[in-house]
Amino acid sequence: MSFDLIIFDCDGVLIDSELLSVQADIACLAEYGIEMSAEEIIERYTGTSGMLADLEARYGRTLPGFGERYRQLVRPLFEAELKAIPGVAALLDSLACRRRIASSSGPEGLRHALSLGGRFDRFDPNIFGASMVARGKPEPDLFLYAAERMGVAPQRCVVIEDSIPGIAAAVAAGMLAIGFTGGSHCRPGHAARLAEKGAALVIGGMAELAPALAREWP
Repeated sequence: MSFDLIIFDCDGVLIDSELLSVQADIACLAEYGIEMSAEEIIERYTGTSGMLADLEARYGRTLPGFGERYRQLVRPLFEAELKAIPGVAALLDSLACRRRIASSSGPEGLRHALSLGGRFDRFDPNIFGASMVARGKPEPDLFLYAAERMGVAPQRCVVIEDSIPGIAAAVAAGMLAIGFTGGSHCRPGHAARLAEKGAALVIGGMAELAPALAREWP
């Protein structure tokens, strides 16, 4: 394998969680008198950790308790409907190099979601959230932090991401970025958008990843 470290995003890559999160977002926003479509939420906030700050700036007011209320709404949705991305277990079994999660979600939410998806034990303790760095995606801080903690040079890392901010962050970190469009939230044309942002390759299913990682990359 051409890499020493594989860094996975979580939501939309390991677990098919994005549409459930959007459902909770819509319900939470409605309680604060804000109406927003699923399409707008996906377009504007998928892959980032700055949703609350952006909302407060856009609407010119604070949204006290928003994060906690969102967690109250999303938790039962995850417990009832969350599924792992197909093929992830087989992929992890096949990987010989080290792996890590670097996600825009918080550590508590990651633990809960990964446990429901049956993936927590496959990564613990190598699970990192945006709260651990000063700037979240699309800035490169989280990926660089992950590489530093593992003692791996950025150019020896590959990142698997489903979002435009995530691909931008990986490219900015000097890592090979592979886009993933196997999540149920990915719309037509998403592969092209990831490629435009700098993904060296875009795959639609986890079965494609192991052969891609075994390729010779420049």
